[in-house]
Amino acid sequence: MITPVISATGLWTPPNSVSNEELVESYNAWSDKWNAEHAADIESGAVEAKTHSSVEFIEKASGIKSRFVIDKSGVIDPELMRPSIPERPNEEISVLAEMAVKAARQALEAAGRDPKDIDAVLCAASNMQRAYPAMAVEIQDALGCDGFAFDMNVACSSATFGIQTAADYVRSGSAKSVLMVNPEICSGHLNFTDRDSHFIFGDVATAVLVEAEDIAPAKHWKILGTKLKTQFSNNIRNNFGFLNRAAPEGIGQADKLFVQEGRKVFKEVVPMVATMIGEELERLSIEPTELRRMWLHQANANMNRLISSKVLGREASDDESPTVLDTYANTSSAGSIIAFHKHSDDFAAGEKGLICSFGAGYSAGTVFVERAA
Repeated sequence: MITPVISATGLWTPPNSVSNEELVESYNAWSDKWNAEHAADIESGAVEAKTHSSVEFIEKASGIKSRFVIDKSGVIDPELMRPSIPERPNEEISVLAEMAVKAARQALEAAGRDPKDIDAVLCAASNMQRAYPAMAVEIQDALGCDGFAFDMNVACSSATFGIQTAADYVRSGSAKSVLMVNPEICSGHLNFTDRDSHFIFGDVATAVLVEAEDIAPAKHWKILGTKLKTQFSNNIRNNFGFLNRAAPEGIGQADKLFVQEGRKVFKEVVPMVATMIGEELERLSIEPTELRRMWLHQANANMNRLISSKVLGREASDDESPTVLDTYANTSSAGSIIAFHKHSDDFAAGEKGLICSFGAGYSAGTVFVERAA
C-alpha cells in the first residue's frame, strides 16, 4: 500500500491585529449606545441592559489576547461592529481564494513542488465565500494546478477531515500529490455585538501538502493513522446560508451568525475528544508517553489543558501542547495547522505527534504523525 505523508505546510497571516483592549473598547462603546437607545425598554424590564466586556473576562474565558483580521476598521467601529470587506468583481480573484493561494505557495515552495505537480486541491474550511463555483477550483486555477478540486466543510475539523481525505486519495493511487488549504475569514460570521463570543475568532489561511512517500522531500511527516468522528449537536450553530436572502447585520439576526452554548460544548466535547484520542492511540499501539507533542485545535485554552491532561494523565507542558490561541484566537479549521506549522521544526527522526481538531457538528479528527528525517 502507498504510504501518505505530509510534505510541507504553509501559513498566511493577515497584517491587521486587534488586541483585546481594542475589542473591549469598541464593544463597550456599542453597548453604551445600545443601552441609551433602549432605555425605556430596559427600565420596563422588556429587555436586559447590555453589560460591559473586559480584557480580564476574555482572557479567563478563552486564553485569547489578540487576533488577526482581514479588516480591522469595521471590527472596532462601534457604529459598524463587523468587518468591511468590499465585494470584488467576478473577474477578480476572490478574497478567500487569494488567502489560500498565499498559504499554498508557501507550502509548495517548502516542498520544492511545482503547481503542475499537484493532482488535486481540497479547500476545507468553515465558511466558504460562495456556494459555487467551488472555491477549490478557483484556487486550483489561480495556482495553475491540473487534476481536480472541490470544497468541503466540517467546521473546525475541516483540516483534519481534509488531511484524511487527501491521504485516502494517495493510498488508493487516485493522486500522488494533494494540496489541502484552509482559508478562514472567521470574523465574517462572528457577532461582534455578543459579549459572550465577540472575542473568539480571527482570520488566517493554512495549507498542507499530502503526498506519496516515494516523491516526498526527505524531511516529511509519515501519517501513521487518522480517525474522524461526528455527532450531531445544536450547541454550536450558524444558520446563515443561501436560503437566508438578507445579509446578516449582526444585530437582531444572531442565529445567522456564530452562536454556541459554551458550557455545554466544553462539557460534551472534552470527554468525546479525549476518549477518541485514547482509542486511536491504542489502535496504533502508541503509548501516550511516545507523543512528543500535541497540536490541538486552538479554540479554548482551558479545553486544551483538560484534553491533554486526560490523554497524558498529567498536566501537559507548553512544549507538549503549544498554543497559538493567544495571538491568533480561534481560527476554526486552521488552528491546529498553525500550531503544527509553527511548532514542529525541532522534531528528530522517529518522534511522534498528534494533530487534533474538534468543533461544530460535533466533529473531531485526529492525525498521528512521525518525523521521517
